[in-house]
This record gives sequence, C-alpha cells and structure tokens, in this order.
Amino acid sequence: MPHTPHPFARFVAILGRGRHLSRPLTIEEAEEAMAMILRGEVLPEQLGAFLMLLRVKEESGAEIAGFVKAVRQSLHALPHNLAQVDWSSYAGKKRQLPWFLLAALCLAQNGHGVFMHGFDGHTAGRLYTGEVLRAMGLAPAKNFDEAAAQLARQKFAYLDLVHISPPLARMMGFKRILGLRSPVHTLSRMINPFAAPCLLQGIFHPNYMATHRDAALLLGERNMAVFRGEGGEIERRPGKPCETLGTRNGEAFDERWPPLIEEPRQLPDEAMDLSRLLAVWRGEVRDVYGEAAVTGTLAIALRTMGLAPDQPSAQAGAQEFWDARDPQNLIAA
Repeated sequence: MPHTPHPFARFVAILGRGRHLSRPLTIEEAEEAMAMILRGEVLPEQLGAFLMLLRVKEESGAEIAGFVKAVRQSLHALPHNLAQVDWSSYAGKKRQLPWFLLAALCLAQNGHGVFMHGFDGHTAGRLYTGEVLRAMGLAPAKNFDEAAAQLARQKFAYLDLVHISPPLARMMGFKRILGLRSPVHTLSRMINPFAAPCLLQGIFHPNYMATHRDAALLLGERNMAVFRGEGGEIERRPGKPCETLGTRNGEAFDERWPPLIEEPRQLPDEAMDLSRLLAVWRGEVRDVYGEAAVTGTLAIALRTMGLAPDQPSAQAGAQEFWDARDPQNLIAA
C-alpha cells in the first residue's frame, strides 16, 4: 500500500527536482511553507534539505516576502506608532567598533523611535549588539511589551530574535551545524514587527541587495534602504562609495553616496575597545573614521525616512543631529 507523502514534501520537491525542473517558490508557496515550519509541522530532515536547497539556489525576493508574511502572521498585534525606523542588526562586528549604535542612539535622542533587533553569538569571534549594549549600560528588552515600553519612554529598544520568534532563532543557530548561512539570515532582517514606516538593511554580499529590495516592494514597504555595510551591519564605510538600493515612496531607487573621508584602506581595529564608543559619544576623544561612520549612516537614515530631499542636506542634517546629542546620556531623558 503506497504511503501518503508528507504535506511539506512538495516544497522540498519544487526546489530539488534538478537543473531543468526545479523552480523558485511563489510568494504564496513560501508563506505556506514558512507557516508550517513555524508551527512545527516539518520534520528535521525536511527542514535541513529545504534550507540548504534555498541556499544553493539563493532565495528570491518573492520567497523572502512570503517567508516574512508568515512570520508577521505568527506575531501578536503590536502598536504601529512607536517606531519610525526598523533597524536590523544580525551580522556582528569584528574589524571595526559598532559605530552604527551611536547613529541609532543619536536618531533616538532626536525624537525618532528606533526598534533594533538581532541575534547574538551565532558566529564566533564577533561583537554582537546585545552584548555591546549591556557593556554600555543599556539593557536589551526581554519581550515585546518591554520593547514597546522602552520605545515609548526613550525612543530606542533592542530585542533579540530569541524573544521575537524562537523557531527563527533556532534556525539561525543551524549555521554552526550546517556550516552555511540560510535564508533565515535574510528574512529576519525584514520582520519589522512594529510596522515602522522606514526599514534600514545592512548586508555583506552585494548580490543580496536586489533580493532585499524586491522583497520590500512585494511587502509594500514604502521606504527602505539596503547597502553593503561594514561587516554586514547598517554602518556606512566612510572611506568608500556606498551603493544603496531601496524603495522611496513605494518606488524602487538606487543611488551612490560618495566617500566621506580619504581613507582608501581602513585597517582593522585590533583593540576593539568598547569604551572608545562612549568616549567619542561624550566628546572626550575624536575619531575621524568613527564619527564619519556615524554621520554617514545617519545621513542614509534621514534620506530614507524622507527627512532630507537630497544627499547634501541629509549629510548636513546628520551632522546637526550628532552635534545636538546629549553627551552625558545615551538615551533620551
């Protein structure tokens, strides 16, 4: 008597039929597949095969959009007016300090709610946002309610993926087992649980920029920017041109930002001394590279948020934000 195929087997088959018969998942198929994964209806063998087939093929914008839709459906309803910027932070840093944190905190101090999310410790030898914030005296949120309260009180909150979607966090940890990243690293960046009107995305591999933009368009994200940031984080490399893709008022765009400093080759920071972040914030020391990374990142944020009509005014506005920060406090009082 023939056995009935497992319901998830068809999604593996779509991706794995071979060079001429395989095809990408439609957005509807991707949403259904991820919904089954999140509900725990998939066998371990199926999940591993599914993720690695996607990795070999490289995920499409439609697949990522479908996955994100399923994740958003799995979350309970959250306030939609607390965060103006969704800031993903999943890469970690190993060559330069996480200057992007100062950019995000500066944005928050100037009255714009920033919801940051990431996943600590999935790759050895990197500094991750949660541990850096704790070292700076800022406590990450432990759940969505705490994150909402922090956003309302101080315009900034960080929440680990473990507290957003335990199934996604578990899959993120597969990198240690499989030796490769999976589509989870892409889709997690686009969850945007507080429905912020502006999304910022940092990637390491430039070929994923179009994937992020395609997914944003399919998800109806009207204002989003993705660029190759330092180490894969949302951090401008000030000594290099910055190619940026995204959506502006619902329309696709691409633009090139010029270098901010004459630094063709930035050497790795061997010390990675987190106290330097606080010293620069307080104005106790100057750091040409770090401050350019902060204001350059802020400029892209302001342009994406629609707070600046062009690059020069965005850079000028970023410098004003940086100059207006409270050097004695990291968060708004």
